[in-house]
Amino acid sequence: MKKLIAVAVVAMMILGTSVSANEWNKIRVGVEGAYPPFSWVEKDGTLKGFDIDIAMALCEEIGAECVLVPQDWDGIIPALLARKYDAIIASMSITEERKKKVAFSGKYYNTPAKFARKKGSGITISKAGMKGKKVGVQRATTHDNFITAEFGDSVEIKRYGTQDEAYLDAISGRVDLLLADSIAMDDGFLKTDKGKGWEFVGPGYSDPKYFGVGAGIAVRKSDGELAKLFSLAIKVIRSNGVYHRINGKYFAFDVY
Repeated sequence: MKKLIAVAVVAMMILGTSVSANEWNKIRVGVEGAYPPFSWVEKDGTLKGFDIDIAMALCEEIGAECVLVPQDWDGIIPALLARKYDAIIASMSITEERKKKVAFSGKYYNTPAKFARKKGSGITISKAGMKGKKVGVQRATTHDNFITAEFGDSVEIKRYGTQDEAYLDAISGRVDLLLADSIAMDDGFLKTDKGKGWEFVGPGYSDPKYFGVGAGIAVRKSDGELAKLFSLAIKVIRSNGVYHRINGKYFAFDVY
């Protein structure tokens, strides 16, 4: 039995819950696979990215086999509730609205949202500066909620199933602005050849009202003990250097 499981079982007993090491010898993890650098799919079908490495590291720490299950973002919570998989590790922000449907672990990273504009456009981030502009955003995300609530009466919102689809419309000139996680957009678009004509504009946004308190691991409410195991595993890999090693593969600073 892994040390983490032994510690976790004691912790669960103290908290008045029961979980055995054998209960989670295999964990099916829902992942998006369309959100670089957090997750993407290689040409050979292999899943890669920060979320993927974190998922594998956490399952290893818990002592469970990790089975990755790709899932489109739009249906990622419904598929969890339908028992297609046991947990979601897909850069999902911990928000009060989502907590009505699922349980969360503690955060495993927290980065702000930002707007990007085409270089030379002169667009400023205000209701007046964005009046009538088309803003691309991934559908059913915290970024979608934020732009709708804060600028919905000033801009035309174009929603996409994946972030990559939004990038393609930006390149084609179909949107004037993009709103996304700053790290995902920087690494997945602005630093690429396709995104070289675009730049960040305005401040970073991290208001918990819209963006929650960081990205966490979602599980069914009936599996709250699994969320606690993930929370403990996050603390362990943060302390033993595993998180730092994974972080360094993708980022020049600590995204936690």
